[in-house]
Amino acid sequence: MFKIRKKKSLAVAIAMVLSVSVLLTGCSSNQPAAPAKEMKTSFNAGAEPKTLDPALSTGVPESHIQTALFEGLTRIGEGEKVMPGIAESWTTSADGTVVTFKLRDAKWSNGDAITAEDFKYSWLRALSPALASEYSYQLYYIKGAEAYNSDKGTADAVGIKVVDPKTLEVTLAAPTPYFVALTAFHTLYPVNKKNVDANEKWSLTAETFIANGPFKMKEWKHNDQVIVVKNENYWDAKNVKLSEITFRLIEDNKAALTAFESGELDATENIPTEDIERLKTAKVLKIDPYIGTYYYRFNVTKKPFDDVKVRKALTMAIDRKLIVEKVTKGGQQPAYAFTPPGMVDVEAGKDFRKVGGDFFKEDVAAAKALLAEAGFPEGKNWPADVTILYNTSSNHKLIAEAIQNMWKTNLGIDVKLRNEEWAVYLESQKTLNYNISRAGWIGDYADAMTFMDMFVTGGGNNQTGWSNAEYDKQIKEIANKSGDQKVRVPAMHAAEKALMTDMPILPIYFYTNPWVIKDKVKGTYRSSLGPIDYKLATVE
Repeated sequence: MFKIRKKKSLAVAIAMVLSVSVLLTGCSSNQPAAPAKEMKTSFNAGAEPKTLDPALSTGVPESHIQTALFEGLTRIGEGEKVMPGIAESWTTSADGTVVTFKLRDAKWSNGDAITAEDFKYSWLRALSPALASEYSYQLYYIKGAEAYNSDKGTADAVGIKVVDPKTLEVTLAAPTPYFVALTAFHTLYPVNKKNVDANEKWSLTAETFIANGPFKMKEWKHNDQVIVVKNENYWDAKNVKLSEITFRLIEDNKAALTAFESGELDATENIPTEDIERLKTAKVLKIDPYIGTYYYRFNVTKKPFDDVKVRKALTMAIDRKLIVEKVTKGGQQPAYAFTPPGMVDVEAGKDFRKVGGDFFKEDVAAAKALLAEAGFPEGKNWPADVTILYNTSSNHKLIAEAIQNMWKTNLGIDVKLRNEEWAVYLESQKTLNYNISRAGWIGDYADAMTFMDMFVTGGGNNQTGWSNAEYDKQIKEIANKSGDQKVRVPAMHAAEKALMTDMPILPIYFYTNPWVIKDKVKGTYRSSLGPIDYKLATVE
């Protein structure tokens, strides 16, 4: 109430001043209008993107920038609501297998019209075996998509039909309740065919970058910053108030926070753990929900991680409560399974994680016994070259050091640490050039399948070398072929059990999102899936 009154009093005072001003200066209409205020802001994306091509990108740093530059058929809004994007409406057939999207009149940043053909081209491009997109499986819900991506079918057999320039008909392999929401995900963003065909490196420079979102690229100074400006050709440009966003590419968390506190940055995330308490006390820190899991991958193609006893021993011999309370300090929850809280189970109101429960517990004595059975009693004979890989970050380093110490203390084994810059680290995981690797997975949509379909045999984001016939069956043959929650959810629970029995991964904690943003920046939106959306933001 006080703030409303204060604003009202200020408005009255301003009106009185203006009235006096008019009396003194006359009512001339020849005075030039005051220029519109330019609204600019900045955000630290956190790392140099490996690529901003929607079909090829895989990381969170890229997703922040792409959310500004692109828009899919839908867009995620407040409360995780699926909002119209390039599609102004859609209908689903009675059996749930055909979704028809009606596109609005929209343009690319270069003025070209966006058509249904753009989406068909872009989706088939992401599925193309030659492109080798790690995220191509996000399109497998479409009839014939997996066969085409696996070189066992043709593009013509994929269920994507252009009815007319403004109508796209998608035939699904099975009812998929979350498919419409998935069209807001970056792999399903459209790209400009003419531009892509003309230049295979189109996505690496501002001069050749064509987008369709609220903003367009002005500058990409590699390893420094990406600057985007308002896209005057965006269909909803009238509601975009920001004139410019600078996405800084500062990989050092401490340097990014220093830039924020000195006024060089308006927002940053991945807060250094040593600053968490100080920022909490100062009431500067925001901690948002984040549907994600922080975990380690095991390369099961390398000894000794081809032995499930070793993997289980390492998993049981760390203290997760100590890690989240003394190291990360951001309200994270210890993880004793892979899929985090936040996804619905069979019954509305029931949480998938709560129903599924925990799959293991910490037990140093049992871990030592398993390691002895595997041939490493009290850590003897343990290989000297075992290394934990993590992407360069003080936070990841602190967690790795804590786990390194726990394994030394509890199991008598030594492991080394190895950090790599973002793009190199991504490639090392993809090529299995590691023993143990830090990883994090943020949901792509609000359904447990966004976690459960990762580890199918040969999956682009599996990156462990692990394969399990029962897991594949539960995901590919049961869960992905039914739209019935009573069928698909139990199958996902069974798949998670298979995953946690074989333990190709080591869950550590369920994420939260500690970050900071200046009070002057209003109207940003962050879903629990992660990317920051500046479409409706303003700067006071």
